[in-house]
Amino acid sequence: MTREVHLSGDAEADKLLSEDPVALLVGMLLDQQISMEVAFLGPRKIADRMGGFDVRRIAEADTEAFVEKCVTPPAIHRYGGSMARRVQALCQFLMEHYDGNAEAIWTEGRPKPDGPEVLKRLKALPGYGEQKAKIFLALLGKQYGVQPKGWREAAGAYGDRGSRRSIADVVNAKTLAEVRAFKKEQKAAAKK
Repeated sequence: MTREVHLSGDAEADKLLSEDPVALLVGMLLDQQISMEVAFLGPRKIADRMGGFDVRRIAEADTEAFVEKCVTPPAIHRYGGSMARRVQALCQFLMEHYDGNAEAIWTEGRPKPDGPEVLKRLKALPGYGEQKAKIFLALLGKQYGVQPKGWREAAGAYGDRGSRRSIADVVNAKTLAEVRAFKKEQKAAAKK
C-alpha cells in the first residue's frame, strides 16, 4: 500500500498511513469521539514514542507501559488509556490471525476475498463494528485501489461514488469540510 493520502493534515502522519496498513487500521480504530484528523494522527504519535510503528512490538509490549506512552500528552485519544488497550488488542489479533500482515485481510485466501468477505474479516477485528468496517472498506476502495469484487455494495452508502460521508471521502481540505458538513446535517436530523 503506497497511495498518498491526506487524512490527518500532517505530512509525516499521512506518510505512515500511506505506507503501513496496520497504522491505517489503528487510525480508523481511533476514529470515534474525536475529530478525524486527531484520530489519524494517533499512529504517528505511537511511532514517535516507540521509535517506529511496529505491529509486533505493540502487540508484545507491556500493557501498562504501552498505555503510558499513549496517554502522555498529547495523548493518542481523548480516552487514551482505553484506546491504547484497544490498539494493543488489535495488534495482538493481527499477529495471531495474520502474522502481523494487515494486508492479508483483503488479499489472502483462495479464492481471493471478495467485498463481503473483506467486510466480514474487518468486522472480526477488535474495536471494529459494522459501520467502522464499512467505512474502512470504502477507504480501501476509494483511496488505496483495493477493490475486491462487490466492495462498493459491501461498503453500503460509504462506497457510493462522489459521496462525502466519511474519512473514506477525505482527500483534501475541501472534501474534509464537505464530510464535516454532512456529519453535522446527520446529527441535526437525528435530533429531530
